Amino acid sequence: MGFWKKAVSGVSAASICGMGYIAYDVKRHKVYSDQTFAEAAKHYFTVRSLYVMGKIMARKLEAATKDIKTAQKEFLMQQLKENKDTQFFKDMQLNQVQSIEDFRQLFPLTDYTYYSRYISRMMSGEKNVLSSQPPIIFAVTSGTSGDSKVIPMLMKQTKLFFLEGISVLFKYMVDTYPQTKLLSKDLKLFFSPNWRYTVDEVPVGPNSASPDRSHNLLHIYTTPMPAYDVKSEPEALYLYLLFALLDPHVGMIEANFASIVYNAFCTLDAQLVQLATDIKQGVINHDLKIDPAVREQLQDLLKPNPVRAKELLEAAEKGKVGLARRIWPELQVVLAADTGTFDLYAEKLRNEFCKDVPLYSPIYAASEGLLGINIWPNQLPSRYLLHPRAQFFEFIPEDIMDEENPDAFLMHEVKDGMTYELVITNPSCLYRYRFGDVVKVVGFHNQCPIIEFKYRKGQFLNIRGEKVSEQLFYDVLKSSVSKMWSNCTLADYCCIESVVLDGIDIHQDFKSKQPCYHVFVELEKEDGSGDQMLTSNYQNTLLDDALKTHSYPYCSFRQKGSIGLIQVHLVPKGSFQSLRLYMLEKPTATSNQYKIPRVLRNPGAVKFMLDKAVSFKK
Repeated sequence: MGFWKKAVSGVSAASICGMGYIAYDVKRHKVYSDQTFAEAAKHYFTVRSLYVMGKIMARKLEAATKDIKTAQKEFLMQQLKENKDTQFFKDMQLNQVQSIEDFRQLFPLTDYTYYSRYISRMMSGEKNVLSSQPPIIFAVTSGTSGDSKVIPMLMKQTKLFFLEGISVLFKYMVDTYPQTKLLSKDLKLFFSPNWRYTVDEVPVGPNSASPDRSHNLLHIYTTPMPAYDVKSEPEALYLYLLFALLDPHVGMIEANFASIVYNAFCTLDAQLVQLATDIKQGVINHDLKIDPAVREQLQDLLKPNPVRAKELLEAAEKGKVGLARRIWPELQVVLAADTGTFDLYAEKLRNEFCKDVPLYSPIYAASEGLLGINIWPNQLPSRYLLHPRAQFFEFIPEDIMDEENPDAFLMHEVKDGMTYELVITNPSCLYRYRFGDVVKVVGFHNQCPIIEFKYRKGQFLNIRGEKVSEQLFYDVLKSSVSKMWSNCTLADYCCIESVVLDGIDIHQDFKSKQPCYHVFVELEKEDGSGDQMLTSNYQNTLLDDALKTHSYPYCSFRQKGSIGLIQVHLVPKGSFQSLRLYMLEKPTATSNQYKIPRVLRNPGAVKFMLDKAVSFKK
């Protein structure tokens, strides 16, 4: 009995010491004087448990990168085993598969047409069709490079994304930026989508993070709960900014894409005086079109704060460069994707609003699931370790990816410096699926490929088979702008192939004898002036010559006369923000997923940009 008393006493003492240390640690990391201990403790346990989980999962990832053949084999064979009784499995005779070699020989490379009718059956309520587990959401892709697709997502996939993705990136972020472990709140820029539902009440919508799918984390964000009920992006964003500006201790800004963060800062820059007025008076802008009940709840949280309002106005007086750090002196990092089409916005954030604040692009993912993790937060350009426990990967070399049945390589077979189309077999039962991403292998971590995202296949400029990629055209345009117009930088752009204009009532300026590229450019004067710039054959020829230098196929078609001279059209400031709002009016569109299409093919959006270009000349 004496032994057990001593044991119980020892455990009790250890527990008391442990709880005492946690209480001390909570108080040590607390940053808000008016925050209760219970609120601080809830925040503390959220971020500390995420970090501990990240350390565990990072060790598992490290082990997998040392033996990727085994990790990939285990992933694929487990996937096949779990779904051996599904209708798709039987129809495709996957029961014959006993190895990776069998799988690749018996099953072809696929696209969405292989799955669309099975997914339709799942959405009609049928079970055991593609997967043995029921979907928890039907994820709608953004449709930037084509029509939107619907991808079933399983609970295990959501868990995998959180454990193998979110927790691991959090671990690497805290290791790199230690001050992020303080209990400062984050400005999270995400919006509540308009969900649809299947016959058995499974939600249909974007697979990206949204307030209604992040209930356990909302307490660490600056936005109060009622604001998430506002569905209109302009009103919701205004409210997000308002309550974030009230908090001088914001430690992080998060969004899916750098474009979302940049749009938020442009809105902040344009409306800061009104936001400061609201803060000074303690009254929410009366012009905001929000539900009266929501307004009342938010108004109760807002008190007059003239001191903070004065700080904000003084911060704004010094211009947009470095504005983020002047408003939030404790801001440690911005989390947002900065690759591909988002590079333009990331560069502007780094040079302007968020100068001297690290921008970390942490995850490579798609509606089809987790693909890779950026475990090097401080390195640019951003690169990602492909995750061997998240997908079964195959790689088609770029030079043969247009063949009908190209050879594909496995993860351990790829070469450094080579560019590939990615093929995945994912947890929600898309097999050998060509989802459209093209990546470049830029090294290895142990045995595992490190990649840079290059472009989406559907975002080619391709009138005669020349296939000018989004990345190539962007690099050429960016390097040419300063030569085309003095003292200007590129604010935004998109392209239209002239063949898309057939059937559209267009202005004389957009008519050409040969098929050609129309490029719509929004410029920003380096001195901030509003001087009107002009276009002429000088700009057209300069950009055309630069593209011919960098693309032999384009040059060849130009020399033959089968592609005409590039036509450059300037559009007014704010045109691409207006395009964003126009595109978000589509029933399936969502703010969390929207990307500016660099090659515009939607007829309504094409007409929208044509009208903007015409208005600029008047």
